[in-house]
Amino acid sequence: MRIDVDAVLLHLGSGATGVPARGRTAWLRARLRAAVVTGALPVGTVLPGTRALAAGLGLARGTVGEAVQQLVDEGYLTARPRSGVVVSWQPPGTAPTPRRAGPRVPSPGQPDTALYPRAQWSRLVRDVLVHLPARDLGYPAPAGHPALREALADHLRRTRGADVGADDVVVVAGVAQVGALLVAAGLRRWAVERPGSPGQGAQLRSLGAQVVEVPVDERGLVAGALDGHTGLDAVVVTAAHQYPTGCVLAPERRQDLVRRARAAGFVLLEDDYDAELRYDREPVGVMHALGPDVVVLAGSVSKPLAPALRLGWMVPPADLREAVVAAKHTADLGSPVVDQLALAGMLTSGAYLRHVRRVRGVYRARRDMLLAALARHAPDVVVTGVSAGLHVYLAQLGPDVAARGRSALAALGVPAEVVPGGPVHLPGDGLVVGFASLRDAARADAVAQALAAARD
Repeated sequence: MRIDVDAVLLHLGSGATGVPARGRTAWLRARLRAAVVTGALPVGTVLPGTRALAAGLGLARGTVGEAVQQLVDEGYLTARPRSGVVVSWQPPGTAPTPRRAGPRVPSPGQPDTALYPRAQWSRLVRDVLVHLPARDLGYPAPAGHPALREALADHLRRTRGADVGADDVVVVAGVAQVGALLVAAGLRRWAVERPGSPGQGAQLRSLGAQVVEVPVDERGLVAGALDGHTGLDAVVVTAAHQYPTGCVLAPERRQDLVRRARAAGFVLLEDDYDAELRYDREPVGVMHALGPDVVVLAGSVSKPLAPALRLGWMVPPADLREAVVAAKHTADLGSPVVDQLALAGMLTSGAYLRHVRRVRGVYRARRDMLLAALARHAPDVVVTGVSAGLHVYLAQLGPDVAARGRSALAALGVPAEVVPGGPVHLPGDGLVVGFASLRDAARADAVAQALAAARD
């Protein structure tokens, strides 16, 4: 639904005469945000262009553009090539917008679920059911079953260099639940990476948190950019493999972030994203080892096994643990015991690491096929983020190219996401392309050819 300038002015609750003399960008941003949050500007609304808005409000076009861009960065609005700026935030509890029928394309970071070890998991579950004491069929411990907490602590010590004991671990329903538990524990003011996981900021806002975005460059999150944001409770960092750029957080920035967290009183949520799927060298150690008093380590088995399991872990600082466990109990009374014990058995038997090594080899081969195809068909495309994970990042494509590329790949059933603006060191729109489903060279060639055609 496209609306005109007069309608926007009505929803803002003020005409040009109500515009303050100072702080105009902040005023406009606050009014637009309020109109979106209250539903006055519903999801799907297409706003007038910045030139028309500026004329209607009597503001400089740059002022309007800055306010709109900030709301895009915060996730309330989305800039769509050829369509304009669209309201993308929906108040909690409202009916979702009907989606156009069509095939569902997974996100670029989703694994190939055909690699899920069904037979092995089935045997593990049967073994659990045969030996599970009747007392364990009651409501689970909210922090997780002791057997899985012990197995996870041992796994994190051996593979991630974390100084973790079983009592430090809380079992969660994937990393997505970690943010919800921390918000429930009282952490209300957040900073997330820009660019970063597209749903992260939206999820936190839906829980009532205040969210700002901090830029990323080739060395990871720019720690110095936090200076402009006071009163933070938590900062999200993907230290091992940043989404979408694939960069690794530099050692000096890890130390700087830990120092800042201690000085300012916030915690660092270390999303150990894709850490187990590193192809060309050993995984980097966790930032948690530098500051267990201020770092919340979080991870899951969604990539190595399957997202449907909804099993993950978090290691909060000691002073947050009680509040986090209480929030977990309130949220869902604890994670399913049978699946917890099946994963514990997989970890303690060594089967989990054997499976990780197997899928790592599969994904490395698929990545290599895509890189070879891109080298043949689109050799001048800037490609980053290739050392780990299930996606590559194609940088500096320009808005039309990135959008056309995404559409072309969607037609092939290949997941891709446009990254408007890109990181500060790779300006211009980028495209995240998943390769987990590229099972043969012909399919990789088709992807590269589609991307090359999108640039013509």
